[in-house]
Amino acid sequence: MKTLLIVHHSVTGGALQMARAAAAGARRESSLRVRFEAAAESGPQALLESDGYLFACPENLAAMSGLMKDFFDRSYYAVLDRIEGRPYASLVCAGSDGANAARQIARIATGWRLRAIAPAVIVCTQAQTPEQILKPKTISPADLSRCEELGAVLAAGLALEIF
Repeated sequence: MKTLLIVHHSVTGGALQMARAAAAGARRESSLRVRFEAAAESGPQALLESDGYLFACPENLAAMSGLMKDFFDRSYYAVLDRIEGRPYASLVCAGSDGANAARQIARIATGWRLRAIAPAVIVCTQAQTPEQILKPKTISPADLSRCEELGAVLAAGLALEIF
């Protein structure tokens, strides 16, 4: 049975909602195991034991969140040259842009020689003031649907061995 690893980090709940939606989409594929792990708890062993990946985090100060970066820092060299060719996708919850966090994840994935199966799904909450940035987020049903669809596509591709 193939395994999809979803690694997530969220402070205000937006990226977590997105990751949960992707997991729901992935779980439609009954012949696939979905591992859902917080970035702080996940690491190299989970990457090695999985066949595909979905990374979900917020963009903070025009960068991926620190705990997601920590996950990559702790895992990078331990799995280098051991997971190449595996598929991945990413989800980013941002206040206004999100592109730089998506780019950072893509650069790390390029170093690992992973295969992107789709462009990053970026959800912009338009949070611009300190109060808006720090308050809990609610992701729209339309954006959650995009995340769910990405999870379903990644899972189906893994199960059918397309990726």
